[in-house]
Amino acid sequence: MDREIYIRALTMMLNSRFFEEKTEELFKAGLIHGTTHLANGQEASQAGLCLALEPEDWIVPTHRCHGFTICKGSDPFAMFSEMFGSLHGLAKGLGGSMHMPDRCHCNLGSSAVVGSGVPLATGIAFYNKRIGRENISVAIFGDGASSRGSVHESMNMASIWKLPVLFYCENNHYGMSAPSSKMLSVARVSDRAAAYSMPGAVVDGNDVCAVYEAVREARKYIVSHGPFLLEVDTYRQKGHSKSDRRLYRTQEEEQSWLAKDPIVLFEKKLTEEKLLTPQEIEDIENKCRDYIEKCASDALEKSGERLTSQQALDLTFADGEV
Repeated sequence: MDREIYIRALTMMLNSRFFEEKTEELFKAGLIHGTTHLANGQEASQAGLCLALEPEDWIVPTHRCHGFTICKGSDPFAMFSEMFGSLHGLAKGLGGSMHMPDRCHCNLGSSAVVGSGVPLATGIAFYNKRIGRENISVAIFGDGASSRGSVHESMNMASIWKLPVLFYCENNHYGMSAPSSKMLSVARVSDRAAAYSMPGAVVDGNDVCAVYEAVREARKYIVSHGPFLLEVDTYRQKGHSKSDRRLYRTQEEEQSWLAKDPIVLFEKKLTEEKLLTPQEIEDIENKCRDYIEKCASDALEKSGERLTSQQALDLTFADGEV
């Protein structure tokens, strides 16, 4: 990773963190309705992946999608607009927090149905292989989704047909309130790769450099040989959703993971290795914070601009529009 990539990584992670913090603030103020799933603490997993991909590699995120969507290149203004339900949103206000497609940035969009994006990413890989395109797709799922039938069916099919797909398990140690240690039949999700004759690996999901390198190596393998299962070990600092008070976790556990905050660790690395000065990091932080604030402010100002019922129906049934 050179200096430019370090700066891009930090910018991605900060934009993701500030977006989540602003989203939480807007929900608490009653300006956004419904629910949302924040990913504070998982920024290295998001930035490391997207930095290592080619622009025409597709991703299919989970319902905890904001950070991946930002890191793949989507406009935070359009993302805030989507949550406000305005026509300026990525799905023109019809999808909300959990459904943010952006075909311009090769992001098929997430879904509220756990694990449902995995077969879609597998389908994209099938298409890429069939037309001879040397791009991969990334099926992003969590430890909670790793036991779903659709995930196993997809891995089996991808292995048989040698499809160029990265199965990217973002293991944040909880499926809602259920700890993965009590819900998995194996010690690691990546242990299941052997059953489908594909490589499996684990990477520190709070180290953006490690994630970046792991995805780059996995991508090289996938383009030539077929599917790969990468387990990214991380932790969500917030609850499952905005109504979750995290009563199933201890303060000691949360504090131990806060000490491994991926942004704090990365900024420390940058200063210790003299890659960026503290002042340069502060400038990047301020720039990112101001950017996210402006995107939210602009989206709020235009939040009343919504599709009519007829326009929504027309778009829903128009080929390729939504």
